[in-house]
Amino acid sequence: MRLTWLQPEDLITHELRQSSEDGRDTTAISTRWQAAGGPPTPPTTGASPTPVPPHLRTLAEALLTELSQLPTPHPEPTHLPTIRSACPTWPARPHTPTPPKNAPPDGAGSSPRHSIPVPGGDVPGRSPQGVERNEPEEIPVPERSTTEETPRRGTDPRAPATSGHTRPARPTAAALLNRLHAAWLGRAAGCLLGKPVEKLPLTAIRQLATATGNWPLTTWFTAQGVPRHLLARHPWNRRSAATSLAENINGMPEDDDLNYPLLNLLLLQRHTKSFTTTHLAHLWLDELPAGRTFTAERIAYRNLLLGLTPPQTASHNNPFREWIGALIRADVHGWTHPGNPAAAAEQAHRDATLTHTTNGVYGAMFIAATIAEAAAGATDVHHCLRTGLTVVPPQSRLAQAVHHGIETARRTRDFDTVVDDLHATYGHHHWVHVIPNAALIAAALTHADGDFTGSICRAVSGGWDTDSNGATTGSIAGLLAGSPEAIPAHWTTPLRNRLATSIAGLDGIGFDTLAHLTHTEAHRP
Repeated sequence: MRLTWLQPEDLITHELRQSSEDGRDTTAISTRWQAAGGPPTPPTTGASPTPVPPHLRTLAEALLTELSQLPTPHPEPTHLPTIRSACPTWPARPHTPTPPKNAPPDGAGSSPRHSIPVPGGDVPGRSPQGVERNEPEEIPVPERSTTEETPRRGTDPRAPATSGHTRPARPTAAALLNRLHAAWLGRAAGCLLGKPVEKLPLTAIRQLATATGNWPLTTWFTAQGVPRHLLARHPWNRRSAATSLAENINGMPEDDDLNYPLLNLLLLQRHTKSFTTTHLAHLWLDELPAGRTFTAERIAYRNLLLGLTPPQTASHNNPFREWIGALIRADVHGWTHPGNPAAAAEQAHRDATLTHTTNGVYGAMFIAATIAEAAAGATDVHHCLRTGLTVVPPQSRLAQAVHHGIETARRTRDFDTVVDDLHATYGHHHWVHVIPNAALIAAALTHADGDFTGSICRAVSGGWDTDSNGATTGSIAGLLAGSPEAIPAHWTTPLRNRLATSIAGLDGIGFDTLAHLTHTEAHRP
């Protein structure tokens, strides 16, 4: 058995590359590894194809320890107070008015005229029985909206970014619920769009879509009409092809990009927004099958079983500590803090540090803050992205890559040219690394001006981690759209309001139910 993302002989080459990106001098260790017969570059997938001799595995283990002891000349911070101090425009927390003395809490002592029942477990495509075990039976909705909707799409993507930080009004319960529903649907649709071409090179994605007249990308991939010789040269992702092409989509299939938001909902239900990283670790051990983890998450899972505790779980023999895993877990932290990007980023930090360090953590904080701003009703994607950058150290590699993606998209009319530039600049990274993918997400949203179809299609057409980029971009664009009805039906209808997952008790849950559950957590302290 060739275990992925765990074997020392595979980790060592990834660690050599990551240590070099950190500024460490790896020359001597790399020379020793290659002189002993080790491969010079890491595998593109999770494991090398054939076993290595025992002496190479032993050497890899020893060299991983040596690499962990090399000094980093200009370390980037992971500790939250240090990150905050490095961010000169860290967002202020919104003011919460103090209620009058003896005043009842919101909704207490009155019976709202309107309420939205949480769908029950006996409704097809809805939550299985018992999933709302910790939830109230209904969510009150105020009779009148106190939020004025701002006009859609405020800024041309090629216009210079403006300064200023206008906080959107606090969303009403009904408006937030609609946005959350759209965000869940958007996350699923974007992820599903990217699944069949995950791991494929950029040229293959372009050729497969062009062969069916779907380039620039505007809709689902299909195998119908693709020449056999092209499919033989560039086959679809093996695990996804049967459930993610236009001709066979029937509900949202399982994906780690959707499993993690489910887990974070469970985390908030059990431990509230005051959860600790240790709470998250215990939740994973209780609810997350080890085989559903990848890259940094699998390393952290192994480290927990070895008896390590956070934040060591993120750093011990973990060459994937700056990859995209923490970023794909950030949505719930933003969804549940509408209008409070600082709190969203801080919550994402507690999540991310189980598995990641430095730029891997910054990616999660950036997305959480961006989403928090969009969840509050902001309709200008450029403003939301600027807000997201306020929680990232400006001199970090992540901030510089995101700025590069935004500026390249802003000044370039053809998105293929934008993608070519990003691949030329960041193509030396592994395709799951956070830096190229965060740059692409920001570029796609900028170039599409936040439009739903334009955003997810640009994100997926840019390659790299296609399903994760489509998911995150779809979540943000869904919030900007404002409601499920504002997302074109050809993206949402095939989802059948049904999500498959191996998270116990949640298989088959509906996106409407997930919106209600997320809405409840957004209003809980």
